[in-house]
Amino acid sequence: QVQLVESGGGLVQAGGSLRLSCAASGRTVISHAVGWFRQAPGKERELVAALGWRGSTNHTADSAKGRFSISRDNARNIEHLQMNSLKPEETAVYFCASGAPVHYNNPRHWPYWGKGTQVTVSS
Repeated sequence: QVQLVESGGGLVQAGGSLRLSCAASGRTVISHAVGWFRQAPGKERELVAALGWRGSTNHTADSAKGRFSISRDNARNIEHLQMNSLKPEETAVYFCASGAPVHYNNPRHWPYWGKGTQVTVSS
């Protein structure tokens, strides 16, 4: 089993920045992809960004391109999501995930999940 723990969420004003982190432990697999999803109340969980284990595969939601960036430190089993120019509509619980998904944007293809961290963007 793989355990994932997110940190770095909080309250930020519109236009501000946050950096989320996700620490992995347990039976981690270096070749796993890592990803960040978010889920707002009443909405489906959606992919924000994902990264293959070598960094060669990078998926970023259109709404996040140019503002969010995902990175990973394989030696330390940590991934990060840097979020800049945040918008109120991006208020959600942000989850990290890992695995070997066939389709990166399908949450059901990711076997391992953290419990999430709340991000609230005030207007």
